[in-house]
Amino acid sequence: MSFGSMGDMGKMMQQIQKMQQDLEDVQAEVEKKTVEAQAGGGVVRVVCNGAMEVVDIEIDPDAVDPDDVEMLSDLVIAAVNEGLRSARDMVKSEMEQVTGGLNLPNIPGFTS
Repeated sequence: MSFGSMGDMGKMMQQIQKMQQDLEDVQAEVEKKTVEAQAGGGVVRVVCNGAMEVVDIEIDPDAVDPDDVEMLSDLVIAAVNEGLRSARDMVKSEMEQVTGGLNLPNIPGFTS
């Protein structure tokens, strides 16, 4: 192995380390970002963050029908699932900006 290729290897390792640091920085940032999802025409609103946590749920009082609790449950489930999908998409998009579209499935919160 020539010294030139050793230098190239060192340069590549530096680039990998920089990408790893950039990914860690982006992950910390996206955990603070939020997305909003709604169900039932907006009667149930959910906010999720990039850490895949539900951080807020708002339910319009008009959606609360004691005779149809199942409908309200369905709306909450739909809004939460949509919120989590949106959060995953947001995290994926932010990570792809750092990775240039590389498929890196072992990054927490990153699904390809």
